[in-house]
Amino acid sequence: MVTTTPLAERMRPKNMADYIGQQHIFGEGAVLRQAIEQKNIPSMLFWGPPGVGKTSLALLIANELNRPFFALSAIQSGVKDIREVLEKAEQLRNFHQQQPILFIDEIHRFSKSQQDSLLGAVERGIVVLIGATTENPSFEVISALLSRCQVYVLEHLSEEDLLAILHRAQEKDSYIKEHPVVIEEHEALFRLSGGDARKLLNVFELVHNAALTQKQNITNAFVLKQVQQNLALYDKNGEQHYDIISAFIKSIRGSDPNAAIYWLARMIQGGEDPSFIARRLLILASEDIGNANPNALLLANNCFQAVNVIGWPESRIILAQTVTYLASSAKSNASYEAINTALSIVKQTGNLPVPLHLRNAPTKLMKELNYGTEYKYAHAFPGNFVEQEFFPDELSGTTLYKPGNNAGESKLRESLKNKWKDRYDY
Repeated sequence: MVTTTPLAERMRPKNMADYIGQQHIFGEGAVLRQAIEQKNIPSMLFWGPPGVGKTSLALLIANELNRPFFALSAIQSGVKDIREVLEKAEQLRNFHQQQPILFIDEIHRFSKSQQDSLLGAVERGIVVLIGATTENPSFEVISALLSRCQVYVLEHLSEEDLLAILHRAQEKDSYIKEHPVVIEEHEALFRLSGGDARKLLNVFELVHNAALTQKQNITNAFVLKQVQQNLALYDKNGEQHYDIISAFIKSIRGSDPNAAIYWLARMIQGGEDPSFIARRLLILASEDIGNANPNALLLANNCFQAVNVIGWPESRIILAQTVTYLASSAKSNASYEAINTALSIVKQTGNLPVPLHLRNAPTKLMKELNYGTEYKYAHAFPGNFVEQEFFPDELSGTTLYKPGNNAGESKLRESLKNKWKDRYDY
């Protein structure tokens, strides 16, 4: 029997017993499992990386509860599509049908107006919304909709989970059972999957077919050889999301605009969300450039605003300009190191008291206790500076911000040296 349906689709779980992973929310006694067993589910958002079971879980819930199921992809659907589905859902309710489930894949790609169009139906109980997202819903989902949904965080699958998924495919899939192949080593399969069940099954299917043809057992070396020869067959639709964004960021950090543009093109070609790329550039502008070139943050912020207004394909030009500028810019992680060091000190030292001269004094009693009385107002002194202590006594003289060795921060270092003399290590 030859089948054209991908193995990952054939192995999609149909019931709770088939579902593997996410024990923290779906194991025996866990909160989501209890809600399903009690047949009382809220609207919810599944947040997690690709291939960890978000879509499968939504389908499984609808199947377990025998609910009508509507599915939309945020990439392909507009407000009109949403309204048509909601009209069908309302008709079902008028005929006293079970409350339908509306599943929206990649809900983070919906615009504000598209998300607004869902809000009324969720509030009135016309549908139970299940949204799947790889992005933090706090940033990507409007607050009114977010407040009406329970957020469940799905995690990368463990090696134990991946092994169980692989064994299930060998035992349950009719084609694999009819054409068994010996798996001598699992490590390469697991490493290439990156905790993604869909990718694991795609790679296994590719390697299984090659092993049948070549009459080979599956070893790590055999897996790697087949994947290198057939990369496009399993790496579809941007499934190397995390590897490519890592290469992209590291190319910019390493001041290579040529490589950075290449990885940008890979993301564009793979259908990556432009706002995701722009948000990563915004973070990089502070983390890796900072005060070495403060204009980097301004440009990255303008880029973020622009791509959210414009969208594809024109956003590629704005992203390319920003990427080449950031990659070519002077680099410094001094601000990043400063806040990390400061947070570490806070964890170690706890809530040290604020010095009296820095405290706020809104009441008479506080003034009588000398709150703020010895504070020196910097603008009342020449050069808008006067030396005084701003740390708790225990941390006096601690240097957290150490300007980098670049033109922009060298000026800052000289200015700070002149002001603070030997108090800080500049």
